[in-house]
Amino acid sequence: MSDSLVVCEVDPELKEKLRKFRFRKETDNAAIIMKVDKDRQMVVLEEEFQNISPEELKMELPERQPRFVVYSYKYEHADGRVSYPLCFIFSSPVGCKPEQQMMYAGSKNRLVQTAELTKGPVSFGEEGSGSLGSWV
Repeated sequence: MSDSLVVCEVDPELKEKLRKFRFRKETDNAAIIMKVDKDRQMVVLEEEFQNISPEELKMELPERQPRFVVYSYKYEHADGRVSYPLCFIFSSPVGCKPEQQMMYAGSKNRLVQTAELTKGPVSFGEEGSGSLGSWV
């Protein structure tokens, strides 16, 4: 049932930005941070970053507000191959308002589908339980 719950649509400009991000040719780490515009009931672009480390990305996320992130990074495999996977991150820190958490949680699946990220999303909540702090 929660898979079909959609609280917010995805901004058409953000859809295009995500499509271009998926097929980017640059080899640096990059991120798109998105937020829910409560008034428009829409997921919108908050900020874009080029050449950003996981540690720097962590510092850019608000401490008490949820955010969605699509992160592209360079990954060197043990056999020498290099790939640039995309990660979808749902950051929902402790202390967020329940209303905000519901809006983000209800919009997550639609955003994952729109961004065409086929693997399961990574969620970060409390420290020590998959938090961004334990990720970096």
